[in-house]
Amino acid sequence: MTTWRADLLSDTLTRPTPAMRQAMAHAEVGDDVFGEDPTVRALEERVAGLLGHEAGLFTPTGSMANQLGLRLHVRPGEELVCDSLAHVVRAELGAAAVFSGISSRTWTAPRGLLDPADPIALLQNGVGPYQVCTALVVVENTHNFGGGTVQPIEAIRAVRAATQPRGVAMHLDGARLWNAHIASGVALAEYAAHVDTVSVCLSKGLGAPVGSVLLGSADAMAQARIWRKRYGGGMRQVGILAAAGLHALDHHVDRLADDHARARRAAEAFAEAAPGCIDPATVQTNIVMLSTAATGWTPADLVAAASAQGVRGYAAGPALVRLVWHLDVDDEATAYAIDVLTALLRERPGPQL
Repeated sequence: MTTWRADLLSDTLTRPTPAMRQAMAHAEVGDDVFGEDPTVRALEERVAGLLGHEAGLFTPTGSMANQLGLRLHVRPGEELVCDSLAHVVRAELGAAAVFSGISSRTWTAPRGLLDPADPIALLQNGVGPYQVCTALVVVENTHNFGGGTVQPIEAIRAVRAATQPRGVAMHLDGARLWNAHIASGVALAEYAAHVDTVSVCLSKGLGAPVGSVLLGSADAMAQARIWRKRYGGGMRQVGILAAAGLHALDHHVDRLADDHARARRAAEAFAEAAPGCIDPATVQTNIVMLSTAATGWTPADLVAAASAQGVRGYAAGPALVRLVWHLDVDDEATAYAIDVLTALLRERPGPQL
């Protein structure tokens, strides 16, 4: 197993802290399929309270939380609309179509940034039996493949104002909503107030080993619980994992600001080493999307060269490398990653023949 000096592949790599492991070891548990795990119930109630929704449902993955949310709103043969880089259409392996018969249409969003005019222009309602009806708009905040972009609350409000009168639901993929909250100062409940359902992840920036929570009305979560069981997501003494989420909420939310600061520091250094590879002003949270277009590197070659020196990243596209800061990347690791990557960027290798 490789020992990385700076593992920036993803914030999903975080390992439970010693204190979190202690909380897990001492968790009170019961059978969650029967609704008898007190720690799971405490987690669901707490997250629902933070986001201002009636109820929550603990799920093993963020993808399952999203897919349950989609299933609640879109009948087979209807459509959801989202941007073309959204996690629900780019990184969930076609699950909406495979499991729920959902059709999708997308708009193009530079850096994943929500422009209300884009989803509003795609809405189709009351079109009879000859066209697909739009049932759901999905918004992602922060936006993963957009580079940790924080969606403006005004844009979310504007989309809600257009969809609600037309009977079109909204789902917020808030896997990194904690990051958006810390970066913007907008309350979690304010983001969630303008959507019917929202998913939040515990195993990214918050550092829990597994788990997400889906939030919505009590009736919706009762239906989602049934579908969770159908999808194979019924769990037993899972309070051991829910305890990690509760510990993360107590100790790991405010510290997300450290990840954001380190990512911005790195972006500034990269921009100085290779002007044009990134605009540091666009780095709002913990994700840096480094353009290799004018550097002489391909993403795969830059990732390989950095990996050889103990810095891991992710080739995210034909000209992009993604680097993600998290709980296990401290100031020392950040400084090392900056040294390695700025040196490589300054090399500007020629075309590979």
